[in-house]
Amino acid sequence: MAGGAGGPAAAPGHAMAETLPASDPRSLRGRRDILHVDMDAFFAAIEVLDQPALAGKPIIVGGTPEQRGVVATASYEARRYGIHSAMSSWKARQLCPHAIFLPPRRRRYVECSRQVFAIFGDYTPLVEQVSIDEAFLDVTGNRRLFGAPETIAREIKRRIRQEVGLTASVGIAPNKFLAKLASDMEKPDGLVVVAPERIDAFLLGLPVGKLWGVGEKTRRRLSELGIRTVADLRNYPVELLEQHFGTQGLAMRELAFGRDDRPVVAASEAKSIGSAARLRAILDELAEKVARRLRREGLRARTVHLKARYADFTTVTRSETIETATARSGAIRDLARRLFDQRLGRPSLPMRLLGVSVSNLEPAGAGQIDLFPDPREQKDEALDHLLDRIGEKYEKTAIQRGLTHAAADDDD
Repeated sequence: MAGGAGGPAAAPGHAMAETLPASDPRSLRGRRDILHVDMDAFFAAIEVLDQPALAGKPIIVGGTPEQRGVVATASYEARRYGIHSAMSSWKARQLCPHAIFLPPRRRRYVECSRQVFAIFGDYTPLVEQVSIDEAFLDVTGNRRLFGAPETIAREIKRRIRQEVGLTASVGIAPNKFLAKLASDMEKPDGLVVVAPERIDAFLLGLPVGKLWGVGEKTRRRLSELGIRTVADLRNYPVELLEQHFGTQGLAMRELAFGRDDRPVVAASEAKSIGSAARLRAILDELAEKVARRLRREGLRARTVHLKARYADFTTVTRSETIETATARSGAIRDLARRLFDQRLGRPSLPMRLLGVSVSNLEPAGAGQIDLFPDPREQKDEALDHLLDRIGEKYEKTAIQRGLTHAAADDDD
């Protein structure tokens, strides 16, 4: 396993901690201690846990090539062949003909996830679930109870290995952006600390593609401007950066300096949703995630379903079917809004769960060719595909978080 940022390699099966560089003195004011915990090849690791004979073999969890499926998770042995999440299973088999394909076992994964998150909760109430297998933890102010952040991280890793039988990689930093970057530096079973006074040394040599929001298209545009590393981005005139990229350029520059003020939002803080505006925003986000997944898998849907659970624990479901299948974000969002406004809304009660799903699926290429396409729909589709490309780098996280929102009720 290669060491990050010039650090030594970790021996297989052993955790490694490395104190790495961070930023300017301003970051020392109001210092936070943020952990990003990311389980290692979570689905594949659970399959090995339950079937030890699979250890050391290239495992792919997901649909089979015959089903035209996609890879959900690949073991590290399979990743050595270039296999990664969201790759088509057909291509994965071409890269590794002897790979072992296993169907996902969602209930088992949820069971292990709950064990892991229960451990997190023993050290801080500020746990923000990103997906079924990763979370941010804010342990600021917990030193007196549990010791330094690195001590907390080591204890969490030890308990996950001992109580669940799995490994996790942890990044520790003053903010969420840096913590997430750090957790990826020494996978699997890594532990990387980015101290506040050494952010610069950690960031400056990294390729600019490591920054949140910098997908392949943006990376190419930056490269054409001579911006290939975080250091290059810092040194590029801010006026020109804004001219080329607008507000996205300013956001990239903030990250290049290691600045990220977003708080860790605990699940308990979002347990009941009462604001109509907030409900609408969440509904739109879930609809977007469902639509993006449809497009990624080359599908369209004719039926949109909504599920709501209220503070009194009553659950209401509604659906609507349209004549022509779609994968447009706007169409699915509008259907979801209409269902909510006309049939689902109960303004007197706050909501505990809101889910969006689709059915009546068909391949995107099916159906008759429209000789008189709607220009507005064509424009919407073009925008959807553009946004898909921009979001490619972080699509996995976003989709899994959306699925968690929609599926939380099914596994209680």
